[in-house]
This record gives sequence, C-alpha cells and structure tokens, in this order.
Amino acid sequence: MATITKRQDANGKPYYTTQVRLKGYPAQTATFKRLTDAKKWAQDTESAIREGRHFKTTEAKKHTVADLIDRYIKDVLPTKPKKASDRKQQLGWWKEKIGCYLLSDVTASLLAQCRDELSSGLTPRGTQRSPATVIQYMTAISPAFTLAVNEWQWLDDSPMRKVTKPTEPRGRVRFLDDVERQRLLAACQQSTNDWLYLCVILALSTGMRQGELMSLRWPDVNIKDGFLILHETKNGERRRVPLAGHGLELLREHAKIRRLDTTLLFPGNVDKNRPIDLRTAFRNALKTAEITDFHWHDLRHCTASYLAMNGASLAEIAEVLGHKTLSMVKRYAHLSDGHVSNVVASMNAKIFGNA
Repeated sequence: MATITKRQDANGKPYYTTQVRLKGYPAQTATFKRLTDAKKWAQDTESAIREGRHFKTTEAKKHTVADLIDRYIKDVLPTKPKKASDRKQQLGWWKEKIGCYLLSDVTASLLAQCRDELSSGLTPRGTQRSPATVIQYMTAISPAFTLAVNEWQWLDDSPMRKVTKPTEPRGRVRFLDDVERQRLLAACQQSTNDWLYLCVILALSTGMRQGELMSLRWPDVNIKDGFLILHETKNGERRRVPLAGHGLELLREHAKIRRLDTTLLFPGNVDKNRPIDLRTAFRNALKTAEITDFHWHDLRHCTASYLAMNGASLAEIAEVLGHKTLSMVKRYAHLSDGHVSNVVASMNAKIFGNA
C-alpha cells in the first residue's frame, strides 16, 4: 500500500513524499515536486515489487560492470577448466571499455557497439579479429550477466541476450589425403625429435587436441586394456579415449623407456614438469613433406574425416572427439554421404521391397 504525504520546503513550496509498503518487503520511499509524479511512482513501484522487478533494478543502480567482472573473476572463473587466462584477458577488455557503467545503464545497444568495435579492431599481433574471436569475447562476459540475473539478483534480464553474435564462417575441414599422410609420417620418422612421430600417430588415431595429448600422465594411461582418461578437456568433462593398432603398439614401446622422475608422457628437455614443445619439429616435418596450409589442430580434422569416410555416424564422431552436441561435427557430414546413402537404400529396400 502507498501513502503520499504533502509537505513544504523552506520557501513554502509543496513537495510530496511517497512511501510504498508491502508485507515481506522493505519500505520504499521517494520525493517528488508534483503529485502526479508521486502517484505514478507509487503505482509503478508497487507493481514492480509484486512482479519481482523492483529490487533488481535498485541493485543494478548500485553496481558497475567492473563490480560484475571483478566478482566473476574472483568467485567463478577459478572453477572453470577452459582457458581461464584467455577468459580473464577478454573480461579485462570489457572492463576497460565499459567498466565504469552502472549495470542499470548497460543496454543491448551499448554492447552491440562494443561488438562492432571488436569486429573492426586488431589483435595484439596486428591482425583483424575473426568472427569466432569476437564471439569468444561475447561469450566471456555473457555468463557473468546471467549469474547477475539468476543468482546475484543484480539484474532483471541480461542485456547480452538481445545482442546478435557475428556469423562464423563454415568450419575448416583440412585433412591429409593418403599421399600427404604418408609423406608427413615419413618426415616425422626422419625428425631429430624422437617423439614427434609417436605424437602425430596418437593425434591421428585418437583425435585428441594438442593440449590434451601433451598433458597426458602415465597414471591415466591403461596400456594393457588400451585406453586413457583425459581429466582436463575443453568441455569440462572427463573423456575415455580408446587406443588401438599402431598407436597403441608405439605407446607400449614408449612405456618401456619412460622417465621415472616425472609422470608426464612427453616431458620437456629443460623442465621435466612441462610438456615438450613440438612446434619447431612439426613445422620442419611439414616443410620436408611439402605440405602447406596445415596446422597441428588439423590432425584432429583428419581423425574426424577418416572416421566419416569409414562409415562412422556424426554421433560416433562427436563421442570420439568429445563434443557434447552434433553441431561441431556437421562439417564432416558430406564425407559420410556414401554411408548415409547405404542407410537410406537399406531402409527403402526393407519397407518397399521390389515394388
């Protein structure tokens, strides 16, 4: 219920003090020069309290974007397994750009301006930011707004929800054909780095990311039964990776000469507690094999492509690569067209016969 009290200031001019009281909520008070404004505020405030909007709006006027980011970095980011350092840098960009804004003043229009600035800006290396990078920046701060709505009660709705993300280009599908693969493997065998060939074979045969492969430790490898466990993955879930064939045999040989002063499968030469750096050796092998436009991560594309061409379904490819959804593996769908055609032909033969 609202009460409006008419008073006079020192000059004898009237003003109106409005107080809204609802059971179970703290009283809300405001002062106005006009009675119509006082009545409207009382009506709007009472409706907002009943609908659960008023106090969030009040909190939004107390906190800045910098407060939001600082709390997220302190309380939430340490619990996230995905590239925390990258997220912190991206959140720092948002803090620099709009940290001084009150949350109540952050609109979809303001965030869209930031998105456009990201799109037109350059990376620290002087290259144009890709749509995927811009999306990463937007994805970095979006969960903070969501928490401010759902748990912290600082906002009524996330302004990022109304901002359109850039359109990403179709996913890259660069894989080695049979001739290229043989040339690369031959070059890896000739490399002065004793572990390059083994690591490339494991990457091709399992689809592991470079970071997953390099961070492997012996307690997580089961040579006898042919599998390993990845504890730190991009999607935050543990993943069981099967080992088979040539890769498993090579790993068994590697286990016979493992170092006993570290649990890493591939420790560095300088620091035994850090993985070996294969970048130079891999670049040299690519040059020797005369292979262009190819990166280590493309070994993962090779795995997915070979699986697709050998009849694996998209769901099976996603499971091997550790994707939660099929969206990331749809780029390989065209490679399994023959398998799909066989499935369709089999279904038609079964339901229609020779009709």
